[in-house]
Amino acid sequence: MGLETLSLNAPDVGDLVVDVRYSGISSGTEKLLWTGAMPPFPGMGYPLVPGYETAGRVVEAQNSTGFRPGDWVFVPGASCFKDAHCLFGGAANHLVTCADRVVRIDAGLGAESTLLALAATARHALAGLGHALPELIIGHGVLGRLLARLTLAAGAPAPVVWDIAAERRGGASGYSVLHPDDDPRHDYRVICDASGQADLLNTMITRLAKGGEIILAGFYAQPVSFAFPPAFLKEMRLRVAAEWTADDMRATRDLIESGALSLEGLVTHHARAADAAHAYERAFSDQECLKMILDWGGHA
Repeated sequence: MGLETLSLNAPDVGDLVVDVRYSGISSGTEKLLWTGAMPPFPGMGYPLVPGYETAGRVVEAQNSTGFRPGDWVFVPGASCFKDAHCLFGGAANHLVTCADRVVRIDAGLGAESTLLALAATARHALAGLGHALPELIIGHGVLGRLLARLTLAAGAPAPVVWDIAAERRGGASGYSVLHPDDDPRHDYRVICDASGQADLLNTMITRLAKGGEIILAGFYAQPVSFAFPPAFLKEMRLRVAAEWTADDMRATRDLIESGALSLEGLVTHHARAADAAHAYERAFSDQECLKMILDWGGHA
């Protein structure tokens, strides 16, 4: 892991050039890349530029794009480098990206704006807030906290959240966070997993009510399997939630800007982009680090 200079592709018709201010480090997919555990994925190859949580200012835009220099935008990754694979291509000082991929944002959000994709992913896992909402959420990282906040924002009863790490059980507002051993319930109708740990599936099944649903909202490097007899007896339903859609992104931005969804307290650490190698290591090894942000301000 290191910081290097790469050549950018020239902007094409419909492209924007973005001067990046903040990029977030994903403790899910990017940690899999860092540890070498990432399963085969489209676009894989090394060297690569990671990152899909980027916010910055437009510095070049054609009139036809609907954007102007000075607009603040969220960029969910880019494919604009000549000398590296772009998976996911957002952790860089400057980006060239199609205008259709970016979302205009309020500059006042600051570093919290990098959480937009993760918040939209949480909304997508809840199926647009139109299906039954989770009663139990597993994992109290950023995704788990966003799932809990969105559940409350939808007017549903407060969910229970599990986390085995004592460092992660603080910071809840309006819901409780427990160690699994301290939770006696075995009748949850909807369980949403935000941990990305495939080996927890059998535990989740034992906690379901008959006919209950499990939503897999994490990213799983290992094969997902489960014992069939308990699932059979519970008549379990299983749903996999993929990444956000454009509708999720717009709806989530509106929830944030209206104040219905708060991003407060989710960004816990900042580092200069020049210190990226150390920042990535800390993001993946420090339990108290919910979200590490790289600050590209002033980086030449």
